[in-house]
Amino acid sequence: MTDAPALLLDHHLKALKLPTFVREYARLSRQCAAEGQDHVQFLARLVELELIDRERRMIERRIKAAKFPAAKSLDSFDFKAIPALNKMQVLELARCEWIERRENVIALGPSGTGKTHVALGLGLAACQKGLSVGFTTARTNRRRATPAALATARSQAMPGGSSPRKECSRSRDGGVGSSR
Repeated sequence: MTDAPALLLDHHLKALKLPTFVREYARLSRQCAAEGQDHVQFLARLVELELIDRERRMIERRIKAAKFPAAKSLDSFDFKAIPALNKMQVLELARCEWIERRENVIALGPSGTGKTHVALGLGLAACQKGLSVGFTTARTNRRRATPAALATARSQAMPGGSSPRKECSRSRDGGVGSSR
């Protein structure tokens, strides 16, 4: 008996960029045969595994591309330590509807109050919802800004070259920043 069909199948699956199919089809086909499942059930399970794995890899790529300084989620945030922080509001922000509405979130407060942790948690939630995220600090943004870019921003913000109407940046430890 020859392995030509299996080798050809592996080749085609790799060409179609279906790595989970390549990795799982032999094991899953034996399992489905032992359970008496037909070819449609086998294929449905295999496709489901591929979709789950693709989504996991896409989330991992988004998180890597975001360049988060640490992996922190809102699940690990101690809301009891900062009772002034509205937990329900933060969890609502984690739904990311504010991003779809093109709104900004501004995190202000003294050092050690969880601004970066919340920003990281919101960024992670956005990645998990399929959104692209770029994490930066106010300090990094200031370093990247050239004098010409700053002058242009000032002149476009308001007549007479005064400062922008609304500028947001995080204090020392950075995290959330935007301007409108």
